[in-house]
Amino acid sequence: MDGVAPRDARARLGMLAQDPDSQLVMTRAGDDVAFGLENAGLPADAIWPRVDEALAAVGFRYGRERPTQALSGGEKQRLVLAGALARRPGLLLLDEPTAQLDPDGAAAVRSAVARATADRRATVVVVDHEAAPWLPLVDRVVELVPGGLVEQPPGWSPPRRAAGLRLPAGGSGPVLLTAEAAGYTYRGTGEPALRPTDAELRGGSVLAVTGPNGRGKSTLALLLAGLRAPTTGRVAASAELAAGVRRDVREPDRWRAGELVTRIGTVFQHPEQQFLTGRLRDELALGPLRSGSGAAAARATAEELLERLGLTPFAETNPYTLSGCRWRRCWPRPPACWSSTSRPSGRTPSLGARW
Repeated sequence: MDGVAPRDARARLGMLAQDPDSQLVMTRAGDDVAFGLENAGLPADAIWPRVDEALAAVGFRYGRERPTQALSGGEKQRLVLAGALARRPGLLLLDEPTAQLDPDGAAAVRSAVARATADRRATVVVVDHEAAPWLPLVDRVVELVPGGLVEQPPGWSPPRRAAGLRLPAGGSGPVLLTAEAAGYTYRGTGEPALRPTDAELRGGSVLAVTGPNGRGKSTLALLLAGLRAPTTGRVAASAELAAGVRRDVREPDRWRAGELVTRIGTVFQHPEQQFLTGRLRDELALGPLRSGSGAAAARATAEELLERLGLTPFAETNPYTLSGCRWRRCWPRPPACWSSTSRPSGRTPSLGARW
């Protein structure tokens, strides 16, 4: 970097890692963006104008006082990008910077990068699975292939992805989970993360919740999954989904861990937070084992999932060494009620709340 080793040119480097949580260091948004500038020794009167400029550049819609814990994944990503841009780096490294953003948010980040580097005094390196959205902003495309790197010629167009699964339309199955004016407000914040919301999940169907970052999608998922209790309203399971729960408790957030895991499976926004073993094959077998399956049945389930999800070559690999997209394939471990070989007697199999 500028003719010296990167460790000796850190003041000229800016980086956005794949996981923004690993880069947040302060509890308030403005302080987080200012952190790098303060460490660089900028005068106090020069710091806050740069902070405000960087927040505006990434389309951060809150002020400096916004608690970082109250931000969605996409908003955290924009905040970390603002922290990198505020230092006006000579080299900006972006590791999948739009992976957790909705289309409008991703476009806003790309626009912010374009504006911040329009004077061409900074070099930008973007690492991404999706090259197409970046093509108008980059001069070179280098593809990582088995055996090395290939530079693509001008006008190169990335191949289209294969069509995804075709899901059945509508939902005529029984109602399994209901949210009735369910909302949530984090402690220390006056604005609710999720306003009172009604939702109905039916067996045999898929419900997609879409919308801009920061509107409460992840919070709603956590309420439906029983991992948070709503601060307003109620989330209730049907008698079918709650069959066998002690004292016929219908609120998933009041179920014991063993009762919850066999009825509702959850994939976190950061799936690496759910890894518990040092080998992928063991990771996929752990859920069935904890849900009551025998060792042979658990191994069979793990092998089936490895094959179905294209993870067989990584069966002996430590899950933490996989890429982000493969992390997400490792979850969910199927609740016991999804598998006829491991379902406790008397329980009706159902999809439940599958996220």
